[in-house]
Amino acid sequence: QDYYGKRLQKSEDLRTNACITLARPLPKAVRDALEHVHEEVVARYYGCGLVIPECLAACRILDLGSGSGRDCYLLSQMVGEQGHVTGIDMTEGQVWCGAGASPHPPSIPPPSFLSSSQVELAKKHIAYHMDKFGYQKPNVEFLQGYMEKLGDAGLVDESYDIVISNCVINLAPDKRAVLREAYRVLKPGGEMYFSDVYANQHLSEAIRKHRVLWGECLAGALYWKDLYSIAEEVGFSPPCLVTASPITIGDKELEDFIGDCRFVSATFRLFKVPSSSRAGPAQVTYNGGIVGHERELVFDANFTFKEGEAVDVDSEMAAILRSSRFAEEFLIRASGVNAAAPPGCC
Repeated sequence: QDYYGKRLQKSEDLRTNACITLARPLPKAVRDALEHVHEEVVARYYGCGLVIPECLAACRILDLGSGSGRDCYLLSQMVGEQGHVTGIDMTEGQVWCGAGASPHPPSIPPPSFLSSSQVELAKKHIAYHMDKFGYQKPNVEFLQGYMEKLGDAGLVDESYDIVISNCVINLAPDKRAVLREAYRVLKPGGEMYFSDVYANQHLSEAIRKHRVLWGECLAGALYWKDLYSIAEEVGFSPPCLVTASPITIGDKELEDFIGDCRFVSATFRLFKVPSSSRAGPAQVTYNGGIVGHERELVFDANFTFKEGEAVDVDSEMAAILRSSRFAEEFLIRASGVNAAAPPGCC
């Protein structure tokens, strides 16, 4: 709350690239949608990776750690007026907003405006964006609360198709609670699609208590193997790695402090697969029906599905495709065990 609500005024204030790393270029549709987002919302955005999954029309999406609302307003355009996007963020306290803005004494007006919180900043621009998108009624809402306690914010079981987050789970002390709550609010077949920071080892107590490293998304990073065990414990399918890129510190003081620890920014997808969808391996054929991905769908680091091309997948990936919003985009046929097929998740 202190680091994002008071100390950071613009992206240039960050001391590492943990929160500004892009693993791959933004698709044209996302770039075009970003141009419609209010400049004050974009100016107060901090995030890593890409958290705009595919096949979003009419979906209900929850953004954990929505901040100024940039991703929510992007997704608002992707889901359309029949879809819905909820953003939840914990930040409170006064923040100075606007590109290049800096704190001023109360007697001196700020260069842009003073907002009571990131949530209030996001809320301020709802009417602007709905008018910009041509919507008759808002399809976004912003709540203040904690992603470990979504029930306290009124979010009920099995109410969302997709949960996203962008470089915020590392900021939560109880990461099991975050994944447990995400699993709870997802519908059967729903997906958690999220970018975050991971470490190549368990971090020392000294690193985990370093205030700047915590604010920079490094001190709270999970040891990457722990993500797999927590996901299994909660009930998710094994994590599917989408993209990953190394993080550089670029600050000698911080580099010396962390020693031989290494960090990576990675995007994963987890699915809430109902047991009824598990029916062994399959042969799947992508029909090319997803807008912007007509020729091929890059699903994760293991699977790129080309239009009209039959692919053998293991039972885990078959269950994911069969139970999720992707089901209508594939022809799925049961098949025998194919030892040559790559694993469904990496």
